[in-house]
Formats: sequence, C-alpha cells, structure tokens
Amino acid sequence: EEMEYRNKMVLAPMVRAGTLPFRLLAAEYGADITYGEEIIDHKFVNCQRVINESLGTTDFVERGTDSVVFRTCPQERDKVVFQIGTSDAVRALKAAEIVCNDVAAIDINMGCPKAFSVSGGMGSALLSKPELIHDILTTLRRNLNTPVTCKIRLLNTRQDTVELARRIEKCGVPALAVHGRKVKDRPRDPAKWDEIADVVSALSIPVIANGNVFEYEDFKRIKDATGATSVMAARGALWNASIFSAKGKVPWEDFKTEYVRKTILWDNDIKSTKTTLREIIMHYICLEGTEGKGVIKCGSSADVARLYGEEDYYNFVVSNRK
Repeated sequence: EEMEYRNKMVLAPMVRAGTLPFRLLAAEYGADITYGEEIIDHKFVNCQRVINESLGTTDFVERGTDSVVFRTCPQERDKVVFQIGTSDAVRALKAAEIVCNDVAAIDINMGCPKAFSVSGGMGSALLSKPELIHDILTTLRRNLNTPVTCKIRLLNTRQDTVELARRIEKCGVPALAVHGRKVKDRPRDPAKWDEIADVVSALSIPVIANGNVFEYEDFKRIKDATGATSVMAARGALWNASIFSAKGKVPWEDFKTEYVRKTILWDNDIKSTKTTLREIIMHYICLEGTEGKGVIKCGSSADVARLYGEEDYYNFVVSNRK
C-alpha cells in the first residue's frame, strides 16, 4: 500500500502523550500523519488484538492482563504510524505483523536517547549499528505490505549522518524522519536545521524534518531552511495541537478542554492523560498550583472530568457506550 510522504505535517512520536485521543485531536487540527508513542517489541509480541465494541476501537491488550498497550480506530487508519522500539529484526517483524493491518505505516525508532531504550540496544543505540539497521528494515520490508520507515538523530559528524541516511535509503524505505539534534543534545539546545539540509540534499526520498517547530509558521521556515518536503512537530504540538491549523492556534485552554474531552470519549489510559496534562500545565503555568496538584491526584477519567468540570460530558459519554 502506498502512503504519500511529501508535503505533510506530522505529529511526532511522544511517549505517554501520543495515544489515540491526542492523535485524533492533532488530525482534527490539520496533522496529516500521526505517530503513536514508541512501543517496545518485547512488550508488543505478548499482545492480542481485541475489537472493543463499546468504544469502536481496535485494542492491543497484553495477554493475561487488561492493559491496553496500543489503541487505534478506523478514523485514523490512513494516518496513524505505529512506532516500534527494537534491537532485533525477527522480534520487530513479529510485533509489526500483529498490528500492520490496522495502521498506515510502521516506523522503527532509531532516535530515542533515553537510557531505557539505549540499554536495550534500541533507539539511538541503533545509530552505530548500520548492519542491524539494514537487517531490521529489509526484514520488515520483505515480509510486510505496510510501508516501513525510520526516525534517526544527527550523528557526531555531518558526513556520518549523511552516510547512514544513504544506507537507510538503500534499504528501500519510502521516507526518513530526521531529528536535528545529536544524542547528547538536550531539548533546549537549538535543532541544527543546516545538518538536516545535508541529508535532504543527499537523498531522493522524502525527508521529514523535526526540531524546533513551535508555531504554524515554523513549518514553512524549517522547509525553507532544510529543503525537506515534510515536517514533524513534537513539543510544539504537545503544548498546543492546533499548531497544525492554518487558521492559527486556538487558546491553549481551549485545546486543553478538547484534549480532556477526547480522553474521556476514548477512555484513555489515566497515566497517559496525566502525563500529557502535566506537560501542558508545566509549560503555561506551573505544576505547584491548584490545577497541577489536582491533576497529580487524579486516579481515573471520572476524576479528570470532575477536576475540569466535565462531569456532564463524562456521564453522557459513559451512558452512551454500547
């Protein structure tokens, strides 16, 4: 199946935040492609696909538990990208085979610098293992009809980054996402758009540029600076998903209300909802205030509804579930 990667605005994969309600909200505001949070292959191979009649979703539930590891729905079928954390081609394929018919594409995370990923040989640890990258990507491509892409970071030198990107392109991926930071860089360090430009000029496949996109205007700015055809936003979208809207951002409180309602509607995992709300509150106000403390105390969707004065909406939604 073909997927168009040119001229797209993309929601980046974000741990805990990038669950179904957030992806659907980003898509409503204008995101063309929405990545889910990275999911580790070890965990996903123990999941089974369950149709959730009452929500109208497809859930991937950890066997022997009621823990939903990934939830999707038909509305996002042509936009959602399932991102895998892996260090093994066979296991990555096993994980991908479980979900590939319910998503638009599969992506391999090669950019996450967090200790958990790296210690498992996943994420940015892959950047120094081109043979393993080749093995993972070609194994998935040969065995799946779903498009397979990956997301990388900058390596220590421009030459190394370009060389790796060329090797990845040779694996036959339809697109490559490049985060304009190195593994050692902190989020507050400016993204190196000029180094993404080097990758763009070296490749013929679409490059999805990522880093320092905080306003709608930044989509054009990073495109002009890098020559990339598509752009991915992470924190800019997390703080206000209407960054994707050509009409301009809605006030952050309005975005937050929309998000809260969607988490209720799609029965989002409470840890995910809390993490996302805390990030938003921390950015605009502070966690020490009443709202921040209120969020930390929430133990369920009902608590979140109560905190935000959405009890009526909550009761309406719950009573209408099949």
